[in-house]
Amino acid sequence: MERVRDVSELPKAHLHLHFTGSMRPTTLLELADKYGVHLPEALTDALTRGESPKLRATDERGWFRFQRLYDAARSCLRQPEDIQRLVKEAAEEDVRDGSGWLEIQVDPTSYAPRLGGLIPALEIILDAVGTAARDTGLGMRVLVAANRMKHPLEARTLARLAVRYADQGVVGFGLSNDERRGMARDFDRAFHIAREGGLLSAPHGGELTGPASVRDCLDDLDAHRIGHGVRAAEDPRLLKRLADRGVTCEVCPASNVALGVYEKPEDVPLRTLFEAGVPMALGADDPLLFGSRLAAQYEIARQYHGFSDAELAELARQSVRASAAPGETKKKLLADVDDWLVRPAV
Repeated sequence: MERVRDVSELPKAHLHLHFTGSMRPTTLLELADKYGVHLPEALTDALTRGESPKLRATDERGWFRFQRLYDAARSCLRQPEDIQRLVKEAAEEDVRDGSGWLEIQVDPTSYAPRLGGLIPALEIILDAVGTAARDTGLGMRVLVAANRMKHPLEARTLARLAVRYADQGVVGFGLSNDERRGMARDFDRAFHIAREGGLLSAPHGGELTGPASVRDCLDDLDAHRIGHGVRAAEDPRLLKRLADRGVTCEVCPASNVALGVYEKPEDVPLRTLFEAGVPMALGADDPLLFGSRLAAQYEIARQYHGFSDAELAELARQSVRASAAPGETKKKLLADVDDWLVRPAV
């Protein structure tokens, strides 16, 4: 058997992790019990067995079911201490998986009703991130994400709010939820506000719909990174465009399979993107619902796509380069990746 290095010790950046979806299953079950929240049986049955719920979101009914489970989990986050716990545990999990930098994605409007409003909600989240970063030593920032299922005016409000807190921990602006709903161009003004305010543009695209949604993110939202982006593999010209512009795709292999975008881990086009020169940052997306965290995504690349340790190290470098980490942090992480690669394999 080939000797390999431990991917959980490979320094890396984590650029695609959703807020509620980062929660530990045990934490969700404890919070649900604390607040008397009746979680869907599909969720509790799976989590108590240590499994992830059966999901498939390739049709609208499947996406609705996925969203219902996510919303149920989010309803258990009711107090500032719940937010603090979630963020601290997410940071601990990332450190355990070798992450040196985490950009956690959140739509603060989802938490505002229980946390005193939109501004208090974001401030509570940013405070929790700052505390977790100090306690764990993990570099950690926030990407504020609008919901494409809601009105674009709400996205503009969020973009202005994100820019207001750009010097307090917000580094990017995203667009999440079902990409089959809401055209990217409808949110162009919000992304213009965010980019003018110095934030990274990182909308979702190329997951549930094809290459066209990736092109829309480039053309209409001037994306620096694409959340997922895997369907770009279906269009060689688009792959070249992504490679030439250095646009990073935040690829989440386990999530792609769990939601039915691809049938098997080996079907996720990691090799196609990599060999086309498209930068990638592997991410866990929603570990609560998909059952695997950051290091497991690198294991998928190794086990199902034959990535060597040198290639895994390059994936880690790509994640660091695409991050909003300060220059010195990037320099250190890149040096640590090199150090990992010269260690003896076991």
